[in-house]
Amino acid sequence: MESFFLHNAHLLLEHPEIAEALEKVAIHKSFKKGELIHPANSICKHFYLIFNGIARVFYFRDGKDITVHIAQEQESITAIDSFIQRSKSKYNIEALEDIECLAISRVDLEKLSEQSHQFEHFGRLFLEKIYCDLAERIDSLLLHTSQERYEELLQRKPDLFKRVPAKHIASFLGMTPETFSRIRAK
Repeated sequence: MESFFLHNAHLLLEHPEIAEALEKVAIHKSFKKGELIHPANSICKHFYLIFNGIARVFYFRDGKDITVHIAQEQESITAIDSFIQRSKSKYNIEALEDIECLAISRVDLEKLSEQSHQFEHFGRLFLEKIYCDLAERIDSLLLHTSQERYEELLQRKPDLFKRVPAKHIASFLGMTPETFSRIRAK
């Protein structure tokens, strides 16, 4: 695995001692395409650092499957509501491709935070990154047109359009599959 933490995780590059501590508690996991990494209505006790594959976070509303997050290589994924609050989540996490990842438990993160001020600082930076990503997503959904959201995602992550089913990208962008098809055809 050649030290995923030391070579790939952006926040950890500046803190190799934190990366080493995380590596000691991380568990290597594999999931097959279509497999649920985390099922809704259960407590999500881990966050996952993906080093191969793509996963999505989704929930059901009125019988519809709504994608709220897509993560790929060198990104993390979790049911953040459950992970932070330690309560059952409405979110599922599904492998859209075969996944190779590292799972790190909330319990282990808390133990490391108790042992090290530096690790506690890293945890805060990690949560700040998640918060900023969520705020950016909300702004995108509220302030940009469907066309603008499509173009922004295409510019930032063009490979998703080849690897993720169109219905999931459309849902993630907050549009119907028909609108997505029209925009994509332009």
